Amino acid sequence: MPIFMDRHELAGVSAADIAAAHLKDLNIQDQYGVRFLTYWFDERRGTAFCLIDAPDAETAQCVHREAHGFIASEVVEVALSAVEAFLGRIQDPVAVVAASKKMDAGHRAILFTDIVGSTEMTARLGDRMAAELIRAHDALVRGCLGRRSGREVKHTGDGIMAVFASIPFAVDCAIDIQREFHRYNIDSGEPIHIRIGLAESDQILISDKTLQEYGSADVLVHGDRYRLKGFAEPVLAYRCEWLH
Repeated sequence: MPIFMDRHELAGVSAADIAAAHLKDLNIQDQYGVRFLTYWFDERRGTAFCLIDAPDAETAQCVHREAHGFIASEVVEVALSAVEAFLGRIQDPVAVVAASKKMDAGHRAILFTDIVGSTEMTARLGDRMAAELIRAHDALVRGCLGRRSGREVKHTGDGIMAVFASIPFAVDCAIDIQREFHRYNIDSGEPIHIRIGLAESDQILISDKTLQEYGSADVLVHGDRYRLKGFAEPVLAYRCEWLH
């Protein structure tokens, strides 16, 4: 059966309320041929997400409707591998919630690195030497991810896509990465320059929402509007100063 993820807008509802609603779903799911795999709840934002193995989206909604009445505002089909890559767990959290009252909010920050001029680098140095520099990039980035609790989602060929459950960890990791490459380039005959986000060489660009959650007092930034593919209007983003 296909896998679906739904989204609930539930301002004012507690983690205990969500755990109880999830148990009600589990109690009747077999009647509908549905399996609720897990869920995430962000009490601060008032949002919940359920991961469901179901014949179709409407059947999943029927279980919610009968069990507790918390109807999802949106239901989309997803790839299980992608969910696991971004969110990191496919397991029932009820026991954890009951024991600690702490729930994974399912909120993630996404970080991209990109080697500047990688195509030109390969043409100039050849495949073997370019591959060595990419391996050096990978080692430095992965070391920083490990120290800041980041998780690699995929390798893009000349960069890495990673996710963080903590926005401060994501921004601090980006700063760590640029500083690591700065140190590497001092002693390297073939320096590696990278972008993080959508920035120019050796820069970090972060979104407005990321800055709000990170805290502007903790990092020096310069705001500007950028024209991005897929957006009709310029998007506000901030260049994060890391070299100090």
